[in-house]
Amino acid sequence: MKSNWIKYVFIIFIISILLFAIFKIRQEEEEKQQELEHTASQEEKVKELTLGIAEFDTINPILSQHKNVQDISKLIYDSLITLTADYKAEPCLATEWAKQSDNSYLIKLRENVKWTDAQRFTAEDVRFTIDRLKEVNSIYSYHVQYVTGVDIIDDYTVKINLDREIPFFEYQLTFPILSRDYYQAEDFVNTEKNKSPVSTGKYKIADVQPSFIVLEKNAGWWNKQVNLTIEKITVNLYSSIGELYNSFKIGNIDLIATTNDNLQEYIGTIGYSAKELKGREHTFLALNTQNYFLSKQEVRRAIAYSIDKENIVSSIFHNKSFISSFPLDYGSWLSQGQDASSGYNLEQAKQVLVDNGWGYRSGTWQKTENRKTQAIILNLLVRASDDSKVAVAENLKQQWENQGIKINIVQASNEQYNNSMNTKKYDIALCSMTLSPSPNLTTYFGEGNLANYSNEEVSSIMNEVKNTTDEQILKEKYARLSEIYKNDIPYISLYNNKYMVAYNSGLVGEITPNWFYQFYGIEGWYK
Repeated sequence: MKSNWIKYVFIIFIISILLFAIFKIRQEEEEKQQELEHTASQEEKVKELTLGIAEFDTINPILSQHKNVQDISKLIYDSLITLTADYKAEPCLATEWAKQSDNSYLIKLRENVKWTDAQRFTAEDVRFTIDRLKEVNSIYSYHVQYVTGVDIIDDYTVKINLDREIPFFEYQLTFPILSRDYYQAEDFVNTEKNKSPVSTGKYKIADVQPSFIVLEKNAGWWNKQVNLTIEKITVNLYSSIGELYNSFKIGNIDLIATTNDNLQEYIGTIGYSAKELKGREHTFLALNTQNYFLSKQEVRRAIAYSIDKENIVSSIFHNKSFISSFPLDYGSWLSQGQDASSGYNLEQAKQVLVDNGWGYRSGTWQKTENRKTQAIILNLLVRASDDSKVAVAENLKQQWENQGIKINIVQASNEQYNNSMNTKKYDIALCSMTLSPSPNLTTYFGEGNLANYSNEEVSSIMNEVKNTTDEQILKEKYARLSEIYKNDIPYISLYNNKYMVAYNSGLVGEITPNWFYQFYGIEGWYK
């Protein structure tokens, strides 16, 4: 009994020591955590940001021909409509918009907006800007190419008239608005006022020097719900893109954005963070559905199943492009979570042909119809001046011929290529398109589309989506378009280029860029 008592006392003693040790460890951890939190709370937030522009021309966003200026100008100048990170149109200087007829839109403007010279923003500024865009050679001119005029209803309402119906025209209203009064009686292109225009955006121009421009927080910005942490932005001006990259590499710039495939050769791979996104350049195949072979769905499906997109992206672009399955799969809110690709499946490619009466003989797929036997032989149109596209065409030819689908590559001059595209004289065309943030798919499904494709359900959907603003209906209709794209295969999406935003590792905050805007979440950024 005595030995048991001693044993129990010993166990209690050991447990007490362990509990005390655990208590001390936790106490020390809490003290350390409190110390870290105290240190963090005392840490000074650097409320300045440094950006860069290469080959600067002018800070007037309508006159500038440079993407760098276009990107940064969105911090300075507001547009009627802006876009969310998933490319959804949302109000900016316009509060509401409504399609009045096939060729007119009514726009309600935000009141109580002031220019940085304290003048009121009104409908006159909108008309002035659109008129200038139609007069000068601007990056934004295509936004208003179908505008015939702007009617001013009152100080805060305009009607924009078009010469034709443009589905989702509101997505074209993302150009910067400039002040009519500021430029009144001035030569718009040559005036000295272009060195430091007034604006309505988050930041205003505070100083302009030959080697830099200083922006500061616009205390008079209309959006009082947003509190900007960054108070000052210095925009360094460089004579070349290489100089800009080198400045980023040594830490003199906090953020750059580019579609340059070889960026890492300039800035290395360490010392910064980066976001890689699908870019605007979409490469795809248009299959002429009026061609004898391509009018047959099983042939189009066999062609699609036989394409290894991974092979193209890795062997030709060294994984510097993103595989695509649908024109809107770059991040659009109307295409998220959908896969419109048929997939790479060689066995399925063969089976779909066999199931439809095709036979594999003498290395080709053949079929007898109306007492005539024909083997699948198709021409692939490619622009001869584009070396990467020619390489893609050669890759596709090899992949398809391994499956018994014979291909002749037609390397056309620019003029020949454009003529063929306009007249639809091709079997398969290797195409590229700079995508618009608009979800308008008329190029692919509208009248005179690139594939000569016709489908009653698609036509009905196209009419419905251009006349509704109901988001749930739009999502449902676009999901159905994606399904039809996948099943009927009038086109085969191949890949998009990469858009990369690299930023200083010391930059804190939510950084969620897309190719329309680099600065989502800037209100919470600091260093």
